[in-house]
Amino acid sequence: MRKKVVITGLGCVTPVGLNVKETWSALLAGKSGASLITQFDASKHKTRIAAEVKGFDGAALLGQRESRKLDRFTQFAMAATLEAMTQANLTVNESNRDRIGIVIGSGIGGILTLMEQAEVMRERGPDRVSPFLIPMMISDSAAGMIAIRVGARGPNMAIATACASGNNAIGEALEMIRRGAADVMIAGGTEAALTPVAMAGMNVMGALSTRNDDPLTASRPFDKNRDGFLMGEGAGILILESLEHAQTRGAKILCELSGYGTTDDAHHISAPAENGAGAAISMQLAIKNAELTTNDIGYINAHGTSTPMNDKSESAAIKTVFGERAYKIPVSSTKSMTGHLLGASGALEAVICTQVLLNNILPPTINYETPDPACDLDYVPNQPRKAEPKHVMSNSFGFGGHNATLVFSRFS
Repeated sequence: MRKKVVITGLGCVTPVGLNVKETWSALLAGKSGASLITQFDASKHKTRIAAEVKGFDGAALLGQRESRKLDRFTQFAMAATLEAMTQANLTVNESNRDRIGIVIGSGIGGILTLMEQAEVMRERGPDRVSPFLIPMMISDSAAGMIAIRVGARGPNMAIATACASGNNAIGEALEMIRRGAADVMIAGGTEAALTPVAMAGMNVMGALSTRNDDPLTASRPFDKNRDGFLMGEGAGILILESLEHAQTRGAKILCELSGYGTTDDAHHISAPAENGAGAAISMQLAIKNAELTTNDIGYINAHGTSTPMNDKSESAAIKTVFGERAYKIPVSSTKSMTGHLLGASGALEAVICTQVLLNNILPPTINYETPDPACDLDYVPNQPRKAEPKHVMSNSFGFGGHNATLVFSRFS
């Protein structure tokens, strides 16, 4: 019998809340985290809005000296990890530290530090660049620094599959526990890429919404008048354990992480396959991996970025997988409220899926006003909905054609 893996702790830092409780309450209230950008002067940018994390104080959490050595993306991951470990009542000590691992995804890593230090070099010369530049900017900084902070010596790595990074990190952590490489995994994603150059790069690709006069309605997944996604930032972290380990230590089990599938479109560097073929296979693999059928899935947290191509492609993929039943499965995109956290998006949405199973309520897709004939599913428009799904699915897709799907199941 395959080893069961359960979730015992959750943590997050998001544009609508600095922890799980705040974030979940905001999502059920349909609150958007969008606003004019405050982290830099965006007046010359085509897009001047984003979903920023507000009120985060890394120094207060980690100490002034320590926080100065960590890029913002690592600080987010650290904060979310400490919250998740607290909920899981997980203590790392000499008896278990070699069996506790970490996998953290990030699409971009420490770009904020990189750009700041590039400016230091330009203005003051190469000898004035910070000695912490490299360890702060590399994508594995979050996983490595969390290990140092908590003392975990098990498997440790970073995953970079663009906007699928969070889901891939959680899925690979699942497989590590299943194959016996660890008893516990700290897994998730983190991102802090709200920088002038990243915004400019996304703009010239035509990926971002330009609804600068009305940021609260800029992210509108599946709506006919969507015009691009809203950049966000933040982190989501889960504590995964083998069922046996969780039960032995008396941990409260939140739900089971039952399935994982991952593929690539092999189609285009940034555009999804129009018919969603790769995404469909990813979903099918996750359902098979969970030892379920398509009839078992009761809710889908969509990738749902609010770009014309992604939303159409994902809707087509869902119909490919579920056939006529696709029209009976509620699908929502919480990116309508949080914006797109890039490499952290799947991890945050994994936290949200766990909350769905715990609270029997589905978060809405806000700003859904005008139906799109190409996107004709039930997107839980504008209001949360009571429901009691036994199994829920979460999709994440990324530049490079990466697809990653997770399935979460009610624990009983």
